[in-house]
Amino acid sequence: MKFEHVMEQMKNRMPEKRYIHTRGVATTAVHLAEKYGEDSEKAELAGILHDSVKYADKEWLKEKIISEKMDPILLEFHHELWHAPVGSYVAKNEFNINDEDILNAIKYHTTGRACMSRLEKIIYISDMIEPSRNFPGVELLRKKAELDLEDAMISCIQHSMTFLIEKKQPVFPDSFHCYNDLIQKKGKVNE
Repeated sequence: MKFEHVMEQMKNRMPEKRYIHTRGVATTAVHLAEKYGEDSEKAELAGILHDSVKYADKEWLKEKIISEKMDPILLEFHHELWHAPVGSYVAKNEFNINDEDILNAIKYHTTGRACMSRLEKIIYISDMIEPSRNFPGVELLRKKAELDLEDAMISCIQHSMTFLIEKKQPVFPDSFHCYNDLIQKKGKVNE
């Protein structure tokens, strides 16, 4: 791992299980980046930093969303979403990451969004399919990721939204926009 020193900093920020997940996301992101012609160093760094504040204090996350004037709609949704945009802020301000694509990959790794970059898709998918993930359907998502990045992204966002809907949980608007954008670009409208 090229960014082992950054990975080491994650050890103090998360439980062992999440640390294993983070390593898995970084490794998966490098693999997908190489497969789909993306910068593997950017993918690795975004993968390492994507959950950097996942276990931060909920009130601190809320304060950052407010003080940094992030999308206030976030506060209307489950706090599980908050670590992504705040993690992007931390990547920039604590880890001195200035690459907007890396910052956006971190920011949107939980919700997706319309017009995602290839790196953003790679991090979103990697977060869902990394080797320690174990849920019904993950093997199919892994297979799709090996065949077509766009189809894999559609399947991953669909899986996330379906999971939330079945649990009677609200779906963040960016996820709907992500799904609609992907479907429209794929030319599946009016089929």
